[in-house]
Amino acid sequence: MVDVSNALPYGKMRRYLAVMGPGLVVMLADTDAGSVITAAQSGAGWGYRLLWLQAALIPVLYVVQELTVRLGVVTGQSHAHLIEKHFGKAWAWFSVLTLLVCCMGALLTELAGLAGVGALLGLSAPVTTALVVGALLAMAYTHSYLTVERIAMAIGAFELVFLAVVFFAHPDPQTVAAQSLDIPLGDPKYLYLVAANIGAVIMPWMVFFQQSAVVEKKLSVDDLPAARADTMVGAILTQVIMASVLVATAATLGGAAALDGASHDGDLDTVQQIAEAIIPFLGNVVGKLLFGLGMAGAALVAAIVVTLTAARTLSEMLGVKCSLDDDPRDAPWFYGAYTLTLVVCGLVVASGVNLVTLSVGVQVMNALLLPPVLGFLYLLARRLPEPYRLQGVYARVCLGIIMISAGFGAYSGVSGLL
Repeated sequence: MVDVSNALPYGKMRRYLAVMGPGLVVMLADTDAGSVITAAQSGAGWGYRLLWLQAALIPVLYVVQELTVRLGVVTGQSHAHLIEKHFGKAWAWFSVLTLLVCCMGALLTELAGLAGVGALLGLSAPVTTALVVGALLAMAYTHSYLTVERIAMAIGAFELVFLAVVFFAHPDPQTVAAQSLDIPLGDPKYLYLVAANIGAVIMPWMVFFQQSAVVEKKLSVDDLPAARADTMVGAILTQVIMASVLVATAATLGGAAALDGASHDGDLDTVQQIAEAIIPFLGNVVGKLLFGLGMAGAALVAAIVVTLTAARTLSEMLGVKCSLDDDPRDAPWFYGAYTLTLVVCGLVVASGVNLVTLSVGVQVMNALLLPPVLGFLYLLARRLPEPYRLQGVYARVCLGIIMISAGFGAYSGVSGLL
């Protein structure tokens, strides 16, 4: 429990500052390399016609992650442990094993994104990957959870430079307003990108990470209001960043497509392709600096989160120590899993294998896993004790949001396979 009294001057703000972290970190990780690519594809292919969706996803993102916060602070248990307790060991291991595959796939995407940033600076993929893996290992082995949390927030803050990218892209306000109101839901290609954006915003590993982080930080029900505020701030921030990437590409590539009739849809599959496409509009030096910082921040914080999620969740199911506050000698399974995940994925990326197809496959898998992940989340929240149980009108609202999100996720996944 974070012992900060609300009776103190500015008590609510002091409590928020003490509690904040899990929500901001997981939301900044949400705007990862894959999400940036999805937002860029949306802007390049459809201009500002998907901008409304970025705002609409804020409450969706908050509702889903608020349930994980509620489960964590009320029960003091991780998501995997709650599934095992209420639905049995088989379902718990199914959830964990599919989560591990998702985390490995996501980490490959993040490291590939960082290799793309390194290429902008003239560094080879092996050199960039070695530096990133070494830094992430040193961070975990030498710092506590709270310190790693602060490092992740500081790194994630670099994503805010995408706001500056929008400024240099000079979007036309009239075009923004006109295209934002043009929503062609009858077009299958447009509908697919709607589903892809939903899949890019809500990912299975986010549920597991935030609940475990809340438990590891020892937050109690007294901290629930501040933890909810942390989640809301994070949800708004991550969608502002997504909207910034969309607007920047719409103002450059989307505008060019509208003028010359060319289509950029499907051309932006890697970090290098996005950079090569928009940097000429921003200026070579400024473009490389801003885009490189933003993408590095997005991919690094996501790499931290997905690697910790994989190692922590596996260790939790094995019943061994799984905290960054534990010495590596006391938690060999946790640190071993963390190290192995980073090294294996690093070797794959450094080998130069084309990861575009794999990245698409990871997004499809995330989308297809949304229904069971969100289903367990809803059912567990319905089993909480009073007065924290999900019930009444809000329960029906949550169920509607979860069903729509899971449905679009499944649609995106099936469409990606066809």
